[in-house]
Amino acid sequence: MGRGKVEIKRIENTNSRQVTFSKRRHGLFKKANELAILCDAEVGVIVFSNNGKQYEFASNSMEHTLARYNGAPESIENGAAALEVNAFRVEIAMLRQLQRRLMGEELKGLNFKELQHLEHQLSEAILAVKDRKEQELMQKLKKSLLQAEKVMLENEALREQIDELKRSSALKKNSVGDPDSDACA
Repeated sequence: MGRGKVEIKRIENTNSRQVTFSKRRHGLFKKANELAILCDAEVGVIVFSNNGKQYEFASNSMEHTLARYNGAPESIENGAAALEVNAFRVEIAMLRQLQRRLMGEELKGLNFKELQHLEHQLSEAILAVKDRKEQELMQKLKKSLLQAEKVMLENEALREQIDELKRSSALKKNSVGDPDSDACA
C-alpha cells in the first residue's frame, strides 16, 4: 500500500504544523547533504520558522557559500583587500618616518652613509626652495618695474598737461592783461 497524495496547504493544527516543519526541515537538510556529497557541490540552505528561528545547513561555511552566491569569493576578495591595505599601511609608515627624519627627529640608528644621504636630500630641498624663492622675487621685481614704468608714463603725461595749462594760462594773461597792445597797433 502506497502513500496517499498530500494536499499542499497550511496545516491548521499548531502541534501538527510544528512536527511537520521539523521532519521536513530534517529531510531537506538530509537531501542537501546527499547532493553535496554525491555531486561534489557546494550547497547552502537557510530556513526560518514561523516564530523567527533560523536553521541552516552548508556543505562548506555558510559565509563562503553566500559570498560565492553574491559573485565575489570572500577569501579572494578579503585577501586582496588585506594585502592592499597592508601595503598602504607600510608605505604610510615609511613616509611618516622619512618626514620625521627630514625634520631632524628619529636620527638614532642611522649609519654614516644614511646620514650623508639625508644631508644630500636636505641640501637639494634647500636649493629647490631657494630657486623657487628667487623666481617669486624676480616675478615681483618685474611687476614692480612695470608699475614704476607705468607711473613714470603717467607722470610724464601729467607734466605735459601742466605745461599745456601754463602756456594757455600765460597766453590768456598776455591778451587780457594788455588791452592797449591791440588798440595801438
